[in-house]
Amino acid sequence: MSAAVCASPAVRAALVRPLARYSSKLTASLWAAWPAAVALRAERGSVAVQARNRLQDLLADLRAEDNEAEDVHNVPVATKLEWQAPLAVLQYPDPRLRAVNARIGVFDDSLRQLAEEMFEVMYQDDGVGLAAPQVGVNVRLMVFNEAGEKGKGEEIVLVNPQIINLGKSRNLFEEGCLSFPGIYADVERPSKVKIKAQDLNGRKFTISLSGFPARIFQHEYDHLDGRLFHDRMAPEVLATVRQQLVDMEEAYLKANPEAQVQRVA
Repeated sequence: MSAAVCASPAVRAALVRPLARYSSKLTASLWAAWPAAVALRAERGSVAVQARNRLQDLLADLRAEDNEAEDVHNVPVATKLEWQAPLAVLQYPDPRLRAVNARIGVFDDSLRQLAEEMFEVMYQDDGVGLAAPQVGVNVRLMVFNEAGEKGKGEEIVLVNPQIINLGKSRNLFEEGCLSFPGIYADVERPSKVKIKAQDLNGRKFTISLSGFPARIFQHEYDHLDGRLFHDRMAPEVLATVRQQLVDMEEAYLKANPEAQVQRVA
């Protein structure tokens, strides 16, 4: 039995009042400290998330470096850039659209001139992006401007681009391609992408793209790997444009009977 039960009412009151006041002050202190505790916990959680994201980025960078090291050994390197002016967009199924594209190992005036001429061709054909193999130069170079108009938007040049990671969310969007005039169909792609590349001076940089620019980049990046946009179409979507592809194949083979082309399945 506790001392408080045996004591007189006056004694009990004298003991309880201080305890009640202490309890009230303690409760008030706890409530006052609660926002700070919540904020601290949130801050720690935020720091943990940032650390995890940073670790994921570092791992992605390491994987990209490993892939890049493999590419150096598996992909030829172009030490001289040559092309015939004026540039013109190749149409499907020209075999050069499926050829291996060399890494660029020379950063001089010829590279800058090639990029400038590619922009001109892109604008003339009302495009928003263009890869070097589309104009018959089989190197890993792309240019794009989501505005699709000279003097507007931002002109981006990517030399030897490489994907570091792709976003998890994907979306469906109708695409066209300068090498497939008049053909448009839905293609599903990740909505975000992080890449590493070099500029016209050879400097390496990293960039993250989302939305329409991310889609343009992925479309042009496929060209650098010899992959065409109908390769990405779902079977039911491909069926809607198959006859147009076949017609282009027949027209090309009629003009180039000795050509070896990869035909649509």
